[in-house]
Amino acid sequence: MTLLLIHHAEAVNPYEDPQRPLTDAGHQHALRMAELTKEHGVVPTAIWHSGKLRGRQTGHAFLQACAPFAKFTMVKGLSPDDPPAVIQLAIERESQDLALVGHWPHLPALLGLLSPGSAPMPQHGVVALQMSDDGVTWRELWRIA
Repeated sequence: MTLLLIHHAEAVNPYEDPQRPLTDAGHQHALRMAELTKEHGVVPTAIWHSGKLRGRQTGHAFLQACAPFAKFTMVKGLSPDDPPAVIQLAIERESQDLALVGHWPHLPALLGLLSPGSAPMPQHGVVALQMSDDGVTWRELWRIA
């Protein structure tokens, strides 16, 4: 199983719009991350997002450019302050390639939980992990910063 950890692309300032949609540059960046992911040969079966607009929009870019037949779902446990152990348990129940679109500080904490000692999560980037033994050990395959 391959797991993609995707930090949402650049969003507008919360004072400009409290919903925080992606900026124009953020939309382009999200599409480019999705295209690069597809070039790596990863086509997730499911894309989980936090439900926040910036996460949904970033996830939609992956749905559009990388995995048009993926199940696109809002999942509890991917919000900025959610404990990463909650989503770790949900990941362990999955067997097919999965993409998670989330936020800071949740994603860096989740990466540290899944792959202790790995390099930091890149802001507005992607980290691809591969499970080698029923979710106990994850190893990094590549990253897009």
